[in-house]
Amino acid sequence: MLVNADLHIHSPFSMAVSGAMQPENLLSACATKGIQVLGSGDALQPAWQKGWEPYLENEAGIVIVPQCEIEDQKRVHHLILAEDLSQFSQIRDLMAGKCKSFDTSGRPHVYLSGEEIVAIAHDVGALAGPAHAFTPWTAMYAYFDSVSACYGNEKIDFLELGLSADSSYGAAIPELYDVPFLTNSDAHSPHPEKLGREFNLIRLQHSTTKDVLASVKKGAIEKNAGFFPEEGKYNRTACTRCFTQYTLEQTIGYRWRCPNDGGIIKKGVADRACELSIGEIHARPPYLHIVPLGQIIQTVTGASSPVTKKCRSVYKTFIDTFGNEIEVLTSAPVQDIRAVNPAVGDAICALRENRVNLHPGGGGKFGTFSY
Repeated sequence: MLVNADLHIHSPFSMAVSGAMQPENLLSACATKGIQVLGSGDALQPAWQKGWEPYLENEAGIVIVPQCEIEDQKRVHHLILAEDLSQFSQIRDLMAGKCKSFDTSGRPHVYLSGEEIVAIAHDVGALAGPAHAFTPWTAMYAYFDSVSACYGNEKIDFLELGLSADSSYGAAIPELYDVPFLTNSDAHSPHPEKLGREFNLIRLQHSTTKDVLASVKKGAIEKNAGFFPEEGKYNRTACTRCFTQYTLEQTIGYRWRCPNDGGIIKKGVADRACELSIGEIHARPPYLHIVPLGQIIQTVTGASSPVTKKCRSVYKTFIDTFGNEIEVLTSAPVQDIRAVNPAVGDAICALRENRVNLHPGGGGKFGTFSY
């Protein structure tokens, strides 16, 4: 069977996360979005771990994969996926004395290297790999030029691309040829513009966490889906204060300081991936570029936000008609979409045919699209 999986989210125990990120809301949001497999988020936090226990078996049939993001001693972020919540209790025990924030932070900082973190994950039978690997902050390729420089002799089980990259960005990096790519939402809110904004189409034998991990490990990922990379807020090299974009050559000449306001210029994901792409292009599963339906409705109606009353009314009509958002974005016939809303139908047709104008993001500002 094929399932849509979003394997990286957060809880209210992490910074800047909505208090609405509660299990019952997340299960409801998954049904609306069309997600069948969901990462638990922040599974190292004891209260959040306990809060999920009543929902692991749920009427919606959504598979909950215990998952956390963890920050190492160099502030690099790593994603851990496990079969059972108890494995995160074991990880906490093995990291005793190396972390002061398990009880207070959903994304804890530990005084361990990437190699040590992945070794501990493997010791308890979990999978691990770099989170949003190309992002210029807190990511593997922000601080290291190779996987081995970050993880030593420990083998990573996957690599998460992040919102500013798609699979083409890693396709010519030789050390990643045998590494499965994941693309996840990293959602801080259960709103449909956040949850499932990126997801993976995974082939499973059975709807169990064990099968999800087995499929990830062997690369049984049929498709990745997510933003056009240009929509990500770190795609281009840009000033983190005024968001002016620069070429890498200009940036080096400016010594990484914006000539307009003195802000720090951060290297964009596109430039970083280009630096690392020294091999032949290696075949990858298809990557489907999508835009959240709420954002499409906002764009075609000229609304100030996808959560305005008008946008939400249109959105609800689509869900009532087609069942879930991913069905609308990926599978529903365009003529049927146009029958609900002609302008949205035209926009989705343009997106499916790559007839869009992309206005790249950078420096911390999301990109936009028009058509």
